[in-house]
Amino acid sequence: MGNLKIRKPAVAGQFYFSSPDQLRKQIASFFSKTCDKRDAIACMLPHAGYMYSGAVAAMTLASVNIRDKVILIGPNHTGYGAQFSVMAEGIWETPLGQVSIDSDLARQLLKHSPYLKEDILAHMYEHSLEVELPLLQYFKPDFQMVPIVIHSDEPAVLKEIGRGIAKGITESGLKGRVLIVASSDMTHYEPQETAQKKDRQAIEAILKLDEDALAAKIAEFDISMCGYAPVVVTLAAAKALGAVSARLITYQTSGDVSGDYGSVVGYAGMVIQ
Repeated sequence: MGNLKIRKPAVAGQFYFSSPDQLRKQIASFFSKTCDKRDAIACMLPHAGYMYSGAVAAMTLASVNIRDKVILIGPNHTGYGAQFSVMAEGIWETPLGQVSIDSDLARQLLKHSPYLKEDILAHMYEHSLEVELPLLQYFKPDFQMVPIVIHSDEPAVLKEIGRGIAKGITESGLKGRVLIVASSDMTHYEPQETAQKKDRQAIEAILKLDEDALAAKIAEFDISMCGYAPVVVTLAAAKALGAVSARLITYQTSGDVSGDYGSVVGYAGMVIQ
């Protein structure tokens, strides 16, 4: 790929503050300093503007030990790039500093999943991974990552990708040293009561570590969960890495912040162990 690629922030000043000081103060306001941190294989975080979903994401990250390696998996909102896109080398910048891509781990993931393709275009303007980075940096200033963006909803393929990611982690000798982060919001633009009912169905499937049940619930209840595919991949990978349980850290909707309960977006923070 030639020279080192630097991925500049695409949504700083929109989804989160572009000022480092303001950004740190905002994140600090989201959670209690006395959180009980536990080891985790994976977690699910929302990716809306921080004023709406930042507290859910921060409370979730405050409850886990963030590893030295983070695999970020999010949905493709832009439509650009490969269907299963891995940015395999370079640096991502945020107002809180730089995060380097772990190229060795990225190559292992590409090696063990024929569906994953090395691609930059899908990542250039996509916000679903970018908004997680300052939150991760706040809690752990120094880590490496592998960013993956997905534009597919085929459960069998998604599960195979998840198992390939687990194999890549294991073959790299990094089992127990990687945190997988699935980036997803829940129901979009429905009344509060409807959103809560639908999201409960999806959350219950994730709590059971059952990606097939999640796919079935998404279809049955028409749940507009934008990161459904990343969560299926993450569940498959986490189970292959030995996950046995999941817990819901917190759930809220945009209406809980804005006071507009007529059309809300749901946000859930979950941890898989």
